[in-house]
Amino acid sequence: MKTLLRLGPYLKPYRQQVALALGITLALTILLLLVPAIIRQVIDVGLAQSDGRFLLAAALALLAIGVLRSLLVYGQRYVSEWIASHIGYDLRNRLYDHIQYLPFSFHDHSQTGQLISRCIEDVRAVERFTGFGVIELIRLGLLMLGITGLLFWQSPPLASIALLPMIPLVLITTAFGRRVGDFFLKVDISLGDLSSRVQENVTGVQVVRAFAREPYEIERFAWKNRDLYRARVRVVSIFAWVMPTTHFLVALGTILILWFGGNMVMQGEMSVGELVAFNSYLLLLAAPAQQLTWLVNAAGEAVAGLQRSFEILDLVPEIQSPPQATRLPSLKGRVEFQHVSLHYPDQTIPALEEVDLCVEPNQVIALIGPTGSGKTSLVNLIPRFYDPSQGVILVDGVDVRQMELDSLRRQIGIVLQTSLLFSTTIAENIAYGRPDASQEEIEQAARAAQAHEFITQIADGYQTVVGERGITLSGGQRQRVAIARALLLDPRILILDDSTSSVDTETERLIQQALERLMEGRTTFVIAQRLSTVRRADLILVMQDGRILERGTHIELLERGGLYREVYELQLRRQERLAS
Repeated sequence: MKTLLRLGPYLKPYRQQVALALGITLALTILLLLVPAIIRQVIDVGLAQSDGRFLLAAALALLAIGVLRSLLVYGQRYVSEWIASHIGYDLRNRLYDHIQYLPFSFHDHSQTGQLISRCIEDVRAVERFTGFGVIELIRLGLLMLGITGLLFWQSPPLASIALLPMIPLVLITTAFGRRVGDFFLKVDISLGDLSSRVQENVTGVQVVRAFAREPYEIERFAWKNRDLYRARVRVVSIFAWVMPTTHFLVALGTILILWFGGNMVMQGEMSVGELVAFNSYLLLLAAPAQQLTWLVNAAGEAVAGLQRSFEILDLVPEIQSPPQATRLPSLKGRVEFQHVSLHYPDQTIPALEEVDLCVEPNQVIALIGPTGSGKTSLVNLIPRFYDPSQGVILVDGVDVRQMELDSLRRQIGIVLQTSLLFSTTIAENIAYGRPDASQEEIEQAARAAQAHEFITQIADGYQTVVGERGITLSGGQRQRVAIARALLLDPRILILDDSTSSVDTETERLIQQALERLMEGRTTFVIAQRLSTVRRADLILVMQDGRILERGTHIELLERGGLYREVYELQLRRQERLAS
């Protein structure tokens, strides 16, 4: 119940519509309660006294009530579904917006399928309940109060007998309600796992085909599908047991009325019309009482969905702009690391340890080192993808944690090792960081990244829609589009995470020529192993085990004879011979 109450803030913008829905529900309940009273009068007055005019008036009244109820039911359904759709829209948007601002540390441990399930299936469960379940619960509550009052007003002894079966009905339904939320939570988790399985398989379809692992993937999917099946069957089995019980208890109430009420009629303590009306009221209560199990079922599903939704919404982004954050002017590009250490939550060994570094504006910094040495971790701290566990990172003398996050990242261009493109046109992918860029600016960035030629050779040119993750382009083409995307941003700080690893030697040479011009006037961090990039850097950092082991120019490090010299002898000298 506490979880459902958290929907309150989402209902506030629609107070008028909620009030209208409640008003319609109240009117429908009153009209429904009038019907047995009219039938009672028809039997006790119209039929008993053979009053044709009274019967006609009663028939017209019932007709009017039927027409009015039809109109009100239409209005109630429309308004309630309108409210539910808007709540689902708001909740889904808020979930998606919140996920956008959660830190990389959250996404490092989150399954994509689970996030998709929360945004779609869980919100849909909330929509279903708010659209129909809430109104039905309110209607049921009003009916129970109204009918109970009317039954006791007509005959307290008979009312007490007739309502006896309702006590176990309420107890059974309440017990079911306590358990069903946990069961639906397991269903939602299983559904999220299944979605993750599908998403991962579709993403890695080339690997699956390459290793002929289709049977294995089919079996893995079947395992997850079986878990979902079992979770759903468990809910259905309990629901199937509760439903017949409620039907039996409602029928028992009718039997008690007919038995005891019939005796009261024969003894002259009650009229036939009163008995019929009494039974009609109980039957009016029977249908909602039977629906109560379904409503509790829907409420349980909604509670499970809300729990999973609020698990996300309750997370406070660790990395965000502080109050009174510094709005950055155009950066000069001076970057300084002061005693910086970084510990990832799930790792015991630090990714970075006591890093001290000062990079002047317009310098080109090359980072080399074995896998896991901390190169990517170091550059990821500059745009605040992560915050250091210790130490300070300064950009133009200001702690990045005091800067407005948006204005910081808009002045940092990044080309990742694995270039991701969106399922839209090439032009829109290039202009992703600057949606207002002109076609001329887009083409200029593409030319600088040596992408213009291959783009113009495609049938639709810049308006070509690439496949998911840019799969319709080659690795080198995707990388050049990603470089163009970063260059169009005209950043003051440029981060290239091994960005030429997916291009051939000739394309790399052309890109390097463009980058040499474009690196002028900006600070550039380059993670690369190829000699052509490393040897021209103003400063080379050799990293190992999260520390800067060596630093200097290409010539200085060769003369020093350390790890860089070993890497050069093993790898770079061979590249140099091939290049010559």
